[in-house]
Amino acid sequence: MLFALKLALVAVSIVAATAAARRWGHAVSGLMAGLPMIIGPITAILLVDQSAERVRAILLATLQCQPAMLLHVWLFAHAARRLPWPLCLLIANALYLLLAWVLTRLDLGLVWATALVGATWLASVRAWPHTGGAHTGRVTVPRSELWWRVGTALAVAGAVIQGAATMPAAWGGVLLALPIAGNVLPAFTLPRHGPQATALLLRGFAHGQIGFTAFVASMVLMLPWLHTAAAFVLALAAALLAPWLLRRRHGVST
Repeated sequence: MLFALKLALVAVSIVAATAAARRWGHAVSGLMAGLPMIIGPITAILLVDQSAERVRAILLATLQCQPAMLLHVWLFAHAARRLPWPLCLLIANALYLLLAWVLTRLDLGLVWATALVGATWLASVRAWPHTGGAHTGRVTVPRSELWWRVGTALAVAGAVIQGAATMPAAWGGVLLALPIAGNVLPAFTLPRHGPQATALLLRGFAHGQIGFTAFVASMVLMLPWLHTAAAFVLALAAALLAPWLLRRRHGVST
C-alpha cells in the first residue's frame, strides 16, 4: 500500500508542479516540486505503522542526504548551459549517488546535518547560473507532455523504490532520497524552454528544499518530545513558513 501511495504522490507532485508552471511560471513550479509534498504524507503513514524512533531515524538519514540533493540540481543547472538533458541527468545523478552514499556513512546528528544543508544551500544559490532572459510568466505545457512527465516520474519512482527494497540499507536510503521531480521536470524543461528557464526552475526547486529541510529537521527535533500528531502539524507549519521567512527577511526570491 505504501508503494502505491508513493507512486500516487509522485504523480500528484508532477501534476501540481506542471499546473503551477502553466499559471505562474518556472520558478513557482520548481518551488512547489521542492516542498515536502511527497515525504510529508508518507511520514504521516509511517507514524501510524511504525515507532516514532524508527521514523525519526529514517528522517535523519534523509536530512543527511539533503546536501547531495542540492548539489544535484545545482550541477544540472550549470550543465544545462552546454549539454543536452541526458548528459545533464547522468552527471547530476552520478554526483548525487556518490555524495549521498558518503553522507550516509557519517553520523552527523541533527545540528551538524542541518548546518551542512544550510551551508550547501547558501553556497549553491550564490553560485547559481544566470537566469536573465528566462520566461518568467505562464508556461505552455501541452497535455501530451504532462502525461509524459507523469509516466516518466512513475517509472523512475517505481524503479527507485524497488531498487531500494533489494539493495543494502545504505544504498536503499540513498535511492529513496533521490530527487525524482528534480530529475523529471528539468529533463522536460531544458529541450523545450532552454537552459535559462531550466536554471530558473531548479532555483525554485532549491528554494523549496528550504521548506523540505524545515519539515524533516522539525520532525527529527520534536518526535522525542511531542505527540506524533502535534510534531507533524508543527513540522508542516515550519515547511510552509521557512521559504516565506527566507524571502521576506533576506530578499531571496524565486
